[in-house]
Amino acid sequence: MRVLARDIAEIAGSDPGAGVELSGWVHRIRDMGGITFVVLRDRSGVVQLVCNEKPVDASGAALTLESVITVKGKAAPNAKAPGGAEVQAESIECLSRAAPDLPFQVNGDVSRMGIETILDNRLLSVRNPKIRAIFKVQAVVIEAFSSYLRSKDFTEIKTSKLVSGGTEGGTELFEVDYFDRKICLAQSPQFYKEAMVASGMERVFEIAPAYRAEKHDTPRHLNEYVSLDVEMGFIESEKDLIELERGLLAHIFEETARKNAADLALWNAAVPAPETLEEAPVIGYEDAVKLASDMSAKAGGGRIFEINPEAERFLCEWSAAAHGSDLVFVNEFPRRHRPFYTFPSDANRTMSFDALFRGLEITTGGRRLHRYDTFVEALPRFGLKLENMQNYANLLQSGCPPHGGFAIGCERLTARILGLANVKEASLFPRDRRRVEP
Repeated sequence: MRVLARDIAEIAGSDPGAGVELSGWVHRIRDMGGITFVVLRDRSGVVQLVCNEKPVDASGAALTLESVITVKGKAAPNAKAPGGAEVQAESIECLSRAAPDLPFQVNGDVSRMGIETILDNRLLSVRNPKIRAIFKVQAVVIEAFSSYLRSKDFTEIKTSKLVSGGTEGGTELFEVDYFDRKICLAQSPQFYKEAMVASGMERVFEIAPAYRAEKHDTPRHLNEYVSLDVEMGFIESEKDLIELERGLLAHIFEETARKNAADLALWNAAVPAPETLEEAPVIGYEDAVKLASDMSAKAGGGRIFEINPEAERFLCEWSAAAHGSDLVFVNEFPRRHRPFYTFPSDANRTMSFDALFRGLEITTGGRRLHRYDTFVEALPRFGLKLENMQNYANLLQSGCPPHGGFAIGCERLTARILGLANVKEASLFPRDRRRVEP
C-alpha cells in the first residue's frame, strides 16, 4: 500500500526497517559515487531515498528531475534527512520520464525568480513546494468561508456567468458571441444574489469567477478572479455586514493557522489572532480620507483626496498602530463612489463599506435598495434608464426585504495572508490584459 512522504518519520520511529512503497516526483538527485540520494516529492512533502545503485528508468538511462517514480524500500530513522527519516530504496520504477532540459527549475529558489518566469512556466512552477503552498492556503480559505456561512444558516448558490448586461451599470464587460447576439461575462452575481434573498432563502453565498474588462496592469488587479460573495436579508445597515465579516475572517484565519502552519512557514507568514479582529476600527469615509492625508503629509507626501491605494496603506498602518489590528473598515462612502443600488444613509452618504487588510482593499459591500420607488428615483443620478433595468425593477416590485452583502476577492485575501507582492501569484492561471495562457 502506498504511503506518503509525511508518514515516513512516524513509520521509521515506531517500526524501523518496515517495508514501504511511495510514489511521486524526483525533486533532487545527489550522486555521491557509491551512493545516490534522491529526494522524492509528493502531495504531502519530501522524503530522502538512499540508493546503493544509480537509479535508472526502464531503458537504462539515468533518472531525470521531475520524472515520476514508485519506490519500494525500508523506512529508517536519520536525524540529518528531511523530516528525520529516510527510505533505503530496494527498487525504483520510473512511471514517466521527464525531459532533461525542462524550462523551469522546480527545486529552485522562487524568491530569485521573476513573476513572469513563474507564470510563463506555470505548469511547472506550481510543482514547487513553496508556490504550491499558496494554493493549499487558498483551498482552506475557501473551505473556511463556506463552513462558517453554512453554520450561520446561509445557502450556497451557483449563478450564471453569461448575462445580458452589467448588473452594476458599468461598461467594463467582456462580450461573448451567443448564437445570433452578443452577451457578456458576469462582472458580479449581484442581481442573482438579491433575487435569491427575495425568493425566501434570505441568506446566500457563492464562490465563483467574476470578470472585469478593466484595462489595468497592476499588482492588485486581475481580469478573472474568484469572488467570495455573501448576501443577507433583513439587515438594518452595513454594520450588520461588518460584524458578519469580522466573524467570518476570524474563522478563516483560525482554520488557516490550524491547517496550514507548514505552508505559512514557507512564506514566513502568519495570520492575525482572532481577537485582534474584534479591535478592527470602523471609520467613516471623510474621516478616513483626512486621516490618510494627514499621515501622507507627515511622511513628506502629497494630499490625499479619496480612498486610493496609498490611503489604504496609511489606514492599515494606523489601524495596526492604534488598534493592534491588521484590519480596518471604512464606511459611509459618498453616493458618487458607490453603485446605483447602494442604500443612502442621507443625501450624500451610503450604507456601504470597504474592508482593508494589510494595506489592501479585500472587500466591498453594503446595504442595497429594496423598494421600487427609491430604485426608480436613483437611476437618473447614475445615468441609467428604467427600460434597461427591467429585471431589477421586476424583482423589487415583487416584494424584497431590506438586505445587503459583500464580496471578498479570494486572490487578494490569499496574497495578503502570505505577503505576496502581486495578486497574480495567488491565481493558478491568471488572466490579465496580456496573459491568456496556459
